[in-house]
Amino acid sequence: MTLKIKPGTSWHETYARCISAAPEAFDSDRLRNLVGGEWRRVGTPGNHVSPLDGTSIQGPPRIDYADAVSAVEAAVLQHKQWRATDLDVRRARVTEAVDSIEASRDLLALLLVWEIGKPWRLACADVDRAIDGVRWYVGQIERQMIGRGPLPGPVSNIASWNYPMSVQIHAELVQLLAGNAVIAKTPSQGGFHCLTLAHALMHRAGLPVTLLSGVGGQLGNALIRGEGIGALAFVGGRANGRKAATSLADTGRRHMLEQEGLNTWGIWNFSQWGLLAGHLKKGFEYGKQRCTAYPRYVVQRRLFAEFLATYLPVVDSLRFGHPLAVERPEDSLPDLDFGPVIHAEKASDLAQRYDEAVKGGGIPLERHVRERGRFLPGQDTSAYIGPACILAPPRSWSLYHAEPFGPLDSIVLVDTEAEFLAAMNASNGALVASIATDDTDFAARVSEEIQAFKVGVNKPRSRGDRDEVFGGRGASWKGAFVGGDLLVQAVTERTDGKEERLYGNFPSYSLYPPT
Repeated sequence: MTLKIKPGTSWHETYARCISAAPEAFDSDRLRNLVGGEWRRVGTPGNHVSPLDGTSIQGPPRIDYADAVSAVEAAVLQHKQWRATDLDVRRARVTEAVDSIEASRDLLALLLVWEIGKPWRLACADVDRAIDGVRWYVGQIERQMIGRGPLPGPVSNIASWNYPMSVQIHAELVQLLAGNAVIAKTPSQGGFHCLTLAHALMHRAGLPVTLLSGVGGQLGNALIRGEGIGALAFVGGRANGRKAATSLADTGRRHMLEQEGLNTWGIWNFSQWGLLAGHLKKGFEYGKQRCTAYPRYVVQRRLFAEFLATYLPVVDSLRFGHPLAVERPEDSLPDLDFGPVIHAEKASDLAQRYDEAVKGGGIPLERHVRERGRFLPGQDTSAYIGPACILAPPRSWSLYHAEPFGPLDSIVLVDTEAEFLAAMNASNGALVASIATDDTDFAARVSEEIQAFKVGVNKPRSRGDRDEVFGGRGASWKGAFVGGDLLVQAVTERTDGKEERLYGNFPSYSLYPPT
């Protein structure tokens, strides 16, 4: 049967719902920027296409440096008033915003489907995690703020495109709850419609939020070093993270810089293959476009046959394609493992990286063609790529020490414990790692040597939120650790004026161990 887009979910219908829900933020032809408490028709919208099928959608309204400076100045003034607002008022307004977000949950999720290609189930989960996470902080904030107050200035947020709700909006609402005004920049690659709607709901609840679109290289100095900013929260790649860290070096400004790392999963003296299969399957969610995905497997050579017998059926079972395609109008949206990657250029880059590894001597173990996906007749599929895997990637490979940020895996075979550890630590620090083993002594011993912030034994690790600390080792993170009480501590300061040492990946790292 021919697939069609489910009625009511087309981009035209979705954008019309945005205009109806927040006409102050969405014009018929473009988005607006939120500056100084007003939605302003400033900035130049660029051309943008949805990764789903190449549909043209309204691009981010990019402002220039001068407008960014003015926006920061306005946010600093908002912060002075907000930081003096009583905690009960802040808590009530954040709760109102979360209630509004929950009421608009399906529209926010549908925007994530169109903008960044998330399948429906995962898009809903992204919104739900933001809602549930912030509600936890609302219940804990009175205890967390004892002896603490807001920062001297607003928190500037520069985030990646892949989790606009559960990472960026979640963090902003906690920052607001703690008494800080917030400034947010929309990611250039996607998520700006979802963020615009979420910020419209936050603004209506009386929260001091600023939302800007623009080229990071042009606005970075204003949003990182701008006069009066209290802290920087950054999520992105190492290159931009290094630039941000360098820019902050002489300011002493609070910062939380989350950067990528090559997360590895090691298999050693292991027999629980059914358990591992379930973890491998879940690991492909959203095409591994997340900071805690595992694209590298380090496998004890004698277990390679068993690992392959587990891995290949998992890959063969993956379902990918257009997230809104159904056979009949009454059908539910498909439960896919992933849709497109973020854009056609990324899909092309992953294909080239695969070919590069093979030319360098890597063994092409698996490569699913995009035609195996679930698509509309004649649709643009240039942003889609099937799962692929390279065995024994050459050390000269551009991704040997870096994450692909897509469904491109690699497998390294090892014979000794020393080789195991070397392969597990291929990049200079990572956010997470896992070990599949039946040997608890081995797990305890090598976990201490793996340069990842979180190490799982026979289970994956994730970012976590609420009361779970999150950070990184080496170049995967710089600055204060977050999560639970530490997230609030990172965006507040002691009210007695005494200097404190935040837990984090600072230059004097040994003084600030993770908890």
